[in-house]
Amino acid sequence: MRTQIEDVETESDHDEATIRLDSLTKRYGDVTANDGISFDVEAGEIFGYLGPNGAGKTTTIRLLLGLIKPTSGTAEVLGEDIRDRRALTEAKANVGYLPDTLGFEERLTGRQALDYFARMRGDERRDELLELFRPPLDKSIETYSHGNKRMLGIVQAFMHDPDLVILDEPTSGLDPLKQDRMHLFLEEERDAGKTIFFSSHVLSEVQRVCDRVGIIREGELVALEDIDDLLKRGGKQVRVHLAEPVDEQRFTTEEMIDVEVVDRTVRFTYTGEPAALLEHLVQYELEDVEIGDPQLDEIFKHYYGDDGLVGGE
Repeated sequence: MRTQIEDVETESDHDEATIRLDSLTKRYGDVTANDGISFDVEAGEIFGYLGPNGAGKTTTIRLLLGLIKPTSGTAEVLGEDIRDRRALTEAKANVGYLPDTLGFEERLTGRQALDYFARMRGDERRDELLELFRPPLDKSIETYSHGNKRMLGIVQAFMHDPDLVILDEPTSGLDPLKQDRMHLFLEEERDAGKTIFFSSHVLSEVQRVCDRVGIIREGELVALEDIDDLLKRGGKQVRVHLAEPVDEQRFTTEEMIDVEVVDRTVRFTYTGEPAALLEHLVQYELEDVEIGDPQLDEIFKHYYGDDGLVGGE
């Protein structure tokens, strides 16, 4: 199992980085929540930040926002060092933030809550966003469903039109139609030049909307690359239906992982060259073969094993 980044680029190919982490480390006693993390988030991209429960995702976000202090290393947000409290406070006026746990004053109505944020940061896009997400503004927030709270949070995160938006589990509680609306909205924002830092446990949506992905495990960054490149490195998903039962040990090669044999059907992930796979398969009498690209959740098994189901922090 990989515990360090291998053969991946940690430097941005672009001159401008909206977020830059440099050996960012946070320890709580003997527990290291973030361990020397370094990467850039480029301007105008959707960056997915993934890891299982307790991996250190939310710690990274809290460090970037200056909510906690690093033990060592640092980071820059919109060009300002997170250790410079005054400069970071000024930069955060141009940052939108949607936390995993929303902290609205629940006695207020949705409208009153947005008015409060508007006085601090502005709200030039409020009406446009309310047309898309439509929380019940005149009801008190304590009566909101989880999905309505999430929609209110999305509006407050984007309504002052920031250049950078940090989202922690943004579609949690949204029904499928609103999730689709959110995904389309994020893609349009990215195309308009906005930078999105996107932490999520929903692998399918990360695969759909993100340009690059960073995977964190036990506080360490274990992968950092384009989504398409990550999928390619994950191998091919193969299903072979044979004319007669086959001996698994004889059929399996070193390039096959997660091999499953049921009667005359063999399923596996193939990590080698396609030509070598075809050369191997022609030795057998085949009735059917399916070869497809892996899904991101399959790739997670390479980093986390069978217990690597991703959950929120």
